[in-house]
Amino acid sequence: MSSYRIDKVERLLKEEISLIFLQKFQDADFGFLTITRVKVSADLKQAKVYISVFEREKRELVLDKIQLKLGFIRSELAHRIRLKFTPELKFFIDDTLDYVEKIEGLIDKIHREDGNK
Repeated sequence: MSSYRIDKVERLLKEEISLIFLQKFQDADFGFLTITRVKVSADLKQAKVYISVFEREKRELVLDKIQLKLGFIRSELAHRIRLKFTPELKFFIDDTLDYVEKIEGLIDKIHREDGNK
């Protein structure tokens, strides 16, 4: 069960990291990138940042570029928020939408097969 403070920090981190990407990384290599979710540990020292990249073939490239800029992102975040510790950031690809598309495709396939019988 997460506390109100953790939820608040997660929302703040999501908003600030999004602004950092919007304002500081206007590189075409990042493509259409969205911060979908941030999960913070109970001690607020680690944060998992989930991103969605519109172009599937660019996902790993974008993740690699983010890893190269990780120190800059964290220091920029430290200047923008007031926490005792700036959390260590770990970025992950959010494949929730891929999963949803796969399930919808399977459901459509079942409906088509039922319609043919």
